[in-house]
Amino acid sequence: MSNTFSITLTKNPKAKPDPEHLQFGTVFTDHMFLMNYTPDKGWHDGRIVPYAPLALDPASTVFHYGQEMFEGLKAYQTKDGKVQLFRPDMNAKRTNNTNQRMCMPQMDEALFVDAVKAIVDVDRDWIPQKENTALYIRPFIIATQPKLGVAASDTYLFIIILSPVGPYYEHGLAPTKIYVEDEYIRSAMGGTGFAKIGGNYAAAMIAEKKAHDMGFDQVLWLDAKEKKYVEEIGTSNAFFKIDGEIYTSSLIGTILPGITRASMIEVMKDWGYKVNETRFTIDDVFKAGEEGKLEEVFATGTAAVISPVGELYWKDKKLVINNGEIGDLSQKLYDELYGIQTGAIEDKYGWTVPV
Repeated sequence: MSNTFSITLTKNPKAKPDPEHLQFGTVFTDHMFLMNYTPDKGWHDGRIVPYAPLALDPASTVFHYGQEMFEGLKAYQTKDGKVQLFRPDMNAKRTNNTNQRMCMPQMDEALFVDAVKAIVDVDRDWIPQKENTALYIRPFIIATQPKLGVAASDTYLFIIILSPVGPYYEHGLAPTKIYVEDEYIRSAMGGTGFAKIGGNYAAAMIAEKKAHDMGFDQVLWLDAKEKKYVEEIGTSNAFFKIDGEIYTSSLIGTILPGITRASMIEVMKDWGYKVNETRFTIDDVFKAGEEGKLEEVFATGTAAVISPVGELYWKDKKLVINNGEIGDLSQKLYDELYGIQTGAIEDKYGWTVPV
């Protein structure tokens, strides 16, 4: 690790949660990482300190104009006690892509990765020792300059917090029920759909609440212009296995370029699947279902890794996929990726990074 940071350890360690009853993102570790940005010094004063509330000016730009970004990745402990990350370099690259869109300063990718390694190393004993658990890592950047004029901030704070987590969905790999959203939109061409920013998620909450109120687990988003092209499922990338081939939305600026997505695509290609990154419509999906050609649907992302879809609802039409059960490919992909992440399967891709 080429970058070093000051460390102040807590004098009041917290009790660790029961790994049998972990929820997602409700418990936080003993420490956090902080680093400041100013125009004259750039990113500086990286430090690990006890987890505590932040002191921010009420006029900070983040509160008024939403200038911020975040990332998400996980740390795993292997059976032989080693701690490793999964493709943190990709999170660093995506951070800079988001920062560029949000008029925020770039960060050296090695600095980002070193900061993640450092805080995980300090709190490594918080990694839960149970199947389907991990230490979730949340790096984020907020604009801190106190001003009410509409302009990019001059100062920023980079923060990393950690949370021991269980499955993102309480039902784990049980297939979900998805509502196809055709009233609200998530993003549009030229917008911020590809960026990992809080505003994208906040604006999506109304559609997700609507779906939950109707008894669904998540929404499938359609494009903003014609409301017919498939984009994402909730906060995850969507995949469809149709007549033996894989279909997923192309990266045209409206969906998040998922790291799990990229990994799944590479694995499936290695397994001999034809993966089509293209635009396709919800009509195409339902037609394939009616013809018996829609074999599997699943969503991918850091939080859940993979989430199979058992039912789709659109315009009062219900489509049951694979008898409402997890498909063979979905299960195989989960086993492969989770196996690589936890060290149970050899990482022939060079994706894992030791802490």
